[in-house]
Amino acid sequence: MTTLPLAPSGTTPLRVLTIAGTDSGGGAGIQADSRTIALCGLHACVAVAAVTVQNTVGVSGFHEIPPAVVADQVRTVVSDIGIGAAKTGMLASTAIIEAVTDVCTEVGIGRGGSVPLVVDPVSASMHGDSLLHADALDALRTKLIPLATIVTPNLDEVRLLTGIDVEDEATARRAAEALHALGAQWAVVKGGHLRTSSSSTDLLFDGERMLEFTNPRIDTGNDHGGGDTLAAALACALAHGYAVPDAFEFAKEWVTKSLEAAYDLGHGHGPVSPLWRLHQSADA
Repeated sequence: MTTLPLAPSGTTPLRVLTIAGTDSGGGAGIQADSRTIALCGLHACVAVAAVTVQNTVGVSGFHEIPPAVVADQVRTVVSDIGIGAAKTGMLASTAIIEAVTDVCTEVGIGRGGSVPLVVDPVSASMHGDSLLHADALDALRTKLIPLATIVTPNLDEVRLLTGIDVEDEATARRAAEALHALGAQWAVVKGGHLRTSSSSTDLLFDGERMLEFTNPRIDTGNDHGGGDTLAAALACALAHGYAVPDAFEFAKEWVTKSLEAAYDLGHGHGPVSPLWRLHQSADA
């Protein structure tokens, strides 16, 4: 299951909303989200929460969008276009997180609503550059994550959110339990950054079931935007009505193939690439 059903040509595809920051280098953030959503065959809507100044080497700055403007983008899109799923990425500040939480609750996105919500709790770039004010971690924990259908942190974000350093299977399971306890319906602990393993095993936990998804590790330094790509693909599958475990299985396969197709760019880390989809027929 590496592709999703396509809407017939000339008909309106399903829609996914990404609420996140931009990446001026095009490898991550809203650019990566929109690329994956389009190549999955869905229509991407966006609510820009921050504008970053970055390239493949690092992030040199970011500008926050006023919280009311972020919320208005969400409200305006949902009231006119309608969406099948939403995801969050870089939200930068407590005020933006609170505004996004409030508007999502208002328009029926997230737990208690009809639209599933993927929360990618972006806190820092892959280069270690901060993308979230330190005082905003509590807002992620207490405001946004409890609204999530599924939360998808990387291992650095797991440590920031739970205080647990994931080093092996036992600590990964503890981390999944701690993440779920923050209130998300499902919690993911991703193994892609656990470099001591020859495979990439992700854990998916709903409070009762601890599911494992394992793929071979792709040996590449071009993994910029991998977390965004996974979360966007997951949102696309949820928009199609897939159950969370099936949606995550699809997203895991999608990002694995995107890692295999990653390419060099600039002087730093190149992006994962869903452009592999263009080489397959719609029926593949």
